[in-house]
Amino acid sequence: MLKREELLRIFESVGAIRHGHFELSSGLHSGTYVQCALVLQYPRFAEKLGQALAALFSDARIDAVVSPAIGGLIIGQEVARALPEPRLSSGGGVPAVFVERDASGMMTLRRGFSLNPEQHVLVVEDVWTTGGSTQEAIRVVEEAGARVVAAGALIDRSGGKIDFEVETQSLIQLPIASYEPEDCPLCRQGSMAIKPGSRYVRSVS
Repeated sequence: MLKREELLRIFESVGAIRHGHFELSSGLHSGTYVQCALVLQYPRFAEKLGQALAALFSDARIDAVVSPAIGGLIIGQEVARALPEPRLSSGGGVPAVFVERDASGMMTLRRGFSLNPEQHVLVVEDVWTTGGSTQEAIRVVEEAGARVVAAGALIDRSGGKIDFEVETQSLIQLPIASYEPEDCPLCRQGSMAIKPGSRYVRSVS
């Protein structure tokens, strides 16, 4: 099992933990941003992280992994790959399904994906800040009639504030302060929040 220090080294080695003034996808502001995509772009790192996260659920029966797009796609796939063959299997292993937003902005199952009431589901995300995307994914799974048995993430930056009402595990607890825009001390200092993304990555590379 990878130790916390080893995990942090992997993230820091590719610049996935950044410092500055950021507007997160939740709308909150923060002085630190974690971009898991910079780690997961490397298949060997993604495989290691998927194996480590899957190991945290070794005692659970898991028939499918569901992840919110886009952040959870790669790690959901790697966690599913690392899990043992499910009871009802087509021979392809644990399926890695993702939910995505429709035209109205609601998370939903698309692309022919489906779940059934017999399936025990693990919901996997890259980073938890408010936990909103994971909560939406849990809702979609439950509306499909399947059972969410646990939720997992690479990094929990919430400081333990999230309650999903299912078993939760994360590889790294990384409490990072985040603020409503009107209460942001960085804004009060006069700096402008950046929405992290490809433009920002190019500007610092």
